[in-house]
Amino acid sequence: MNSEVAAKLADYRRRIAELRGEMRALRATADPEGINDYEFATMEGPRRLSSLFGNERDLIVIHNMGVSCPNCTLWADGYNGIYDHLAARAAFVVSSPDLPETQQRFAASRHWRFPMVSHHGTDFAADMGYRSGTGGWLPGISVFRRVGERIVRTASAPCDLGDDYCTLWHLFDLLPDGPAGFRARLSYPQAEI
Repeated sequence: MNSEVAAKLADYRRRIAELRGEMRALRATADPEGINDYEFATMEGPRRLSSLFGNERDLIVIHNMGVSCPNCTLWADGYNGIYDHLAARAAFVVSSPDLPETQQRFAASRHWRFPMVSHHGTDFAADMGYRSGTGGWLPGISVFRRVGERIVRTASAPCDLGDDYCTLWHLFDLLPDGPAGFRARLSYPQAEI
């Protein structure tokens, strides 16, 4: 790569970092949205949103579409790899419409370590904006904070192909042909080295 291209790419990365800083600053000016203390199903029994914080002030909830979505599985596989880092900063949980038994079997098959809750039969995902106009589920992220006895949502972001929440896309961007039509699957042939 010649120095002119390298310098231009470095400038793009600097501008992206500046934009992220501007986005954080803008989010900080928004009034937090008060949230109900929703009840979820888990393998251990019902859990309230408020209990998912543990000892943390902040909670990251991933809105996952469930076991039938290869893209949501791709994102969750990535979160699994950085779970210890995430949990050192904030509480973290994945929510899906699947029943707890289904979540447990699928999580075990993927070696997921993070906690999961089922929003099956609740308005949680829809109220957070992650229900499509046709009644299906949408992937995304909500960030909550405890403020005294209240729970507020401080940030929200949809997940989509090429987004900032899955490192795979950014690694593919470094390849000469980019993603080249890649589509996530639930399983792949074993790679040989």
